Amino acid sequence: MTIQHPAEAFFESRPSDIKGNPDVLFFNTRKFYRESGAELMPKANYQKENSGVVIRIIRFKDSPYVAFSFSLSHGIFDGIGAMVFINHWAEYTRNLADVDAGNYKLADPPLNDRQIFHDSLKDVEALKVPYIDYFKENVPPLPFELPENPAAALINIPDIPVCEEQHMLHFSSKTLNRMRNDVDPAHTINTVLAAFIAKNMLLANIEVFGTTPLLTCVAIAYDSRLRSDIPQQYSGNASCISVAPISSQKVLDGTYQDLANELKEHSARNQSGHTKTFLDILENDMKLMFQTSLSLCNTPASSYVGMTNVRYMPFYTIDFGYGKPGILGFDYYMREGMIRVLPNSQDGGVDLVVNFRDEFFEKLCNLEDVKKYADVIY
Repeated sequence: MTIQHPAEAFFESRPSDIKGNPDVLFFNTRKFYRESGAELMPKANYQKENSGVVIRIIRFKDSPYVAFSFSLSHGIFDGIGAMVFINHWAEYTRNLADVDAGNYKLADPPLNDRQIFHDSLKDVEALKVPYIDYFKENVPPLPFELPENPAAALINIPDIPVCEEQHMLHFSSKTLNRMRNDVDPAHTINTVLAAFIAKNMLLANIEVFGTTPLLTCVAIAYDSRLRSDIPQQYSGNASCISVAPISSQKVLDGTYQDLANELKEHSARNQSGHTKTFLDILENDMKLMFQTSLSLCNTPASSYVGMTNVRYMPFYTIDFGYGKPGILGFDYYMREGMIRVLPNSQDGGVDLVVNFRDEFFEKLCNLEDVKKYADVIY
């Protein structure tokens, strides 16, 4: 598609804290859809033919920028597999003559057979996943009946509308290191960020709802390839999640360091045995997963943060022959409370793409610690 505006019309900029560097640029997704006339990006799902992957190429009037946007079905890929797919596509594009001649081979071909996933875990002892037991005992039953494995029914339901109340927070490399040193330098930046966001989103929820939720749930996705014998080249969906259900009062009474310790403890439990259990539930007890997911939301009863760290994924190796990406952003995606952590090569920092209702986000941005560490982009 062609947009009758320059790309720069949708940019936000902030001064770099690296001396001599140009301003850091960001793409404002909300402004783009509000002012460009573009329809929302179609979502890849199982309901339309050949829609496992949807690609959109955007050209801008009087601008050197071209935007490349894509939507991929999570049933086919996880984040790692998706980025491998895009990188391989770009690799083929850079070598079209050899591809057309039929003699080009990928330098590092993917493994696509789902059986590889199962074979890698067949001798692993399944281990109990604590949060699964927690939700079994504490989440009320669904108000409607689902079969034990409702995959077929879920595939046929209408598309879930995307969450358009999207925002972006930026943390420069300098700020990240300062935050980490302030909290606990022994923790990773990822754990510190998760603790920081979870505590402050709870405070924002309290301001909006006027009451303290009993529970704070922090969900963190992880790559099971790194915690099992699943080959790194496996390009299917190998992502799992860790959920830490924590008393909100405990979150409020403790420090960021206390919360980081708690999240680290939950994450440390995610070994190959837990991955096997999660896989079994995902493939054979979708009803439980669906019931659990419905309870992960921001309400007067619960505060929720879903963190997906994509900062280590190979975004900046994508090259279709015209150079690598200069600016990364996220199109709209589903689920309020979800956060994507993107790398920002311009200053070595990270961008947090946050799905948080506008009135909640306004409260979040006015919190002292958020003003101290985060740069609000939009």
